[in-house]
Amino acid sequence: MIVKEVVNEELLTLAEVKEMLTQIMEERREESDEEQVYEFRKALNHAEIFSKLSANDAKELVSKLLEFEKMRPAVAVRITDILPQSRDELRSIYAKEKFTIKDDELDAILDVVRQYA
Repeated sequence: MIVKEVVNEELLTLAEVKEMLTQIMEERREESDEEQVYEFRKALNHAEIFSKLSANDAKELVSKLLEFEKMRPAVAVRITDILPQSRDELRSIYAKEKFTIKDDELDAILDVVRQYA
């Protein structure tokens, strides 16, 4: 059995994934006229439907969210992908975390998110 190792791992927002998949599709289209693989088309379609920001805006929002004290990179990416509009939506993102977040912290996060929504 061949075991492969992870060479590099990076968290990406859905907007960044969409941008990467679009670039790959264009490169492949230039190289040959072959149709894209089903899984690739489904992944690109999903990213196009559900990404709400441009890749640059998504990166900017993630960096602003990471300035908060109780913000982990994975949570910042999740918030950027979902763009929650209420405290309840934001609490559901934090549901698996081992700490609770106060209402004023939730409001501050929502204020940042609303700048991009």
